[in-house]
Amino acid sequence: MNWLAFSETVVTLFVIVDPLGTVPMFVALTAGRTPAQRRWAAVQAAATAGLLIAVFALFGRILLGYLNVSIQSLAIAGGLLLLLVALEMFRGRSGEVGGNVNIVLVPLATPLLAGPGAIAAVMVLVNRHNDVSGRIGVTVGVVAVVAAVAIILLLAGQLARILRPAFVDFLTRVLALLLSAIAVQLVVDAVRALIVGAH
Repeated sequence: MNWLAFSETVVTLFVIVDPLGTVPMFVALTAGRTPAQRRWAAVQAAATAGLLIAVFALFGRILLGYLNVSIQSLAIAGGLLLLLVALEMFRGRSGEVGGNVNIVLVPLATPLLAGPGAIAAVMVLVNRHNDVSGRIGVTVGVVAVVAAVAIILLLAGQLARILRPAFVDFLTRVLALLLSAIAVQLVVDAVRALIVGAH
């Protein structure tokens, strides 16, 4: 195994995925769930994000090339999906959203954890370390980051049990505003990259 590829993958993905920054969002989105459901959501979100990143690491360029889709288009789609979730949260329907298993896929697994940045980064890392040992290093690095994300989100579930419902509701509204800003920024950055690439 290529340890350089492993270390680069772990550091790069952990910074981009930012599981610590996802903790408040996870708490808000799973406010209406039981502790067992919250733990299962944490494991599912981390595993799904890891699977998405691994698939794009191995087949990303082939898949996007076949569909004639750019990373920027993927970012715009992710931003729009994130904006829809933010609007639902802001309207005070976070409990309804939290009670639906779909929050594991959108927005937790993607685009919050496995967003366009993480997907693009892992595709670059695979191209940089394109021998067998390098690909193994990148794959093991992805698994290590997924495990760390799962542990952090499981600890977030303990935090959710301590917080008062009124505070979680307030936190949800504030985070909805921040989440909508992140969504818009995803779209803006992608459009800017498309414009720059066209010139």
